[in-house]
Amino acid sequence: MRAQIGQRTLRTDRWWLPPLMTFVGLLLISIYAGVRTFMGDHYWVDEYRYLTPMYSPCLTAECLPNAAHFGRLLPELPGFLTPPVIIIPFLLGFRVTCYYYRKAYYRAAWLSPPACAVAEPHTKYTGETRFPLIAQNLHRYFFYVASLLLLINIYDAIFAFSTGIGLGNIVLLVNVALLGAYTLSCHSCRHIAGGRLKHFSKHPVRYWAWTQISKLNAKHMQLAWASLIFVCVTDLYVALVASGTISDLRFVN
Repeated sequence: MRAQIGQRTLRTDRWWLPPLMTFVGLLLISIYAGVRTFMGDHYWVDEYRYLTPMYSPCLTAECLPNAAHFGRLLPELPGFLTPPVIIIPFLLGFRVTCYYYRKAYYRAAWLSPPACAVAEPHTKYTGETRFPLIAQNLHRYFFYVASLLLLINIYDAIFAFSTGIGLGNIVLLVNVALLGAYTLSCHSCRHIAGGRLKHFSKHPVRYWAWTQISKLNAKHMQLAWASLIFVCVTDLYVALVASGTISDLRFVN
């Protein structure tokens, strides 16, 4: 029989601080991403061929011609909609269904539970077996799309070197490196590499891949935050250069 304790928790430390910081961090990033998504401007630096990852790939008719690396395949979007709305649902789906982010916003936003040894306010728990949380099972499929978008971001970063080397090139490279590390450290990626193997000795290549991904997986939380924050940093840098607010620091022209 469980002990009946009237207090919500007996913890005396500042257990509420981590979920609060997580909530504030996710809120600020969401606000920034929302503003930039619907701004529809300052996403392409034609002189240096910098394309922000938030607008890549740019596929609709309103995209700037040189920014549409794969062509403007889709018609102009109606109303206030902008090109990122085509890809944001997949990127957001990949992040939202990520095992780490689920833990983060379950605790920070839903208080389910807010911290270890702290009772949650909800009286009923149904897990992830009903709508909408059953959609968390789509994580692997979002991983496939996110991996394709990562390859496109890598292409964008390499393509930008065709005009020389500047600080923007370094920013774009760091961005794809962090996105790549976060994507590869994904639990789904680890499972795909070796999750179903019964005999590692019979599959040495997949076992090697599984062990390397497992090392990254141990840093999945840090990579999740670093990649998310740096996407915003990259977008901000491209936007500032594109708008003429700052000049790109050039090393090789």
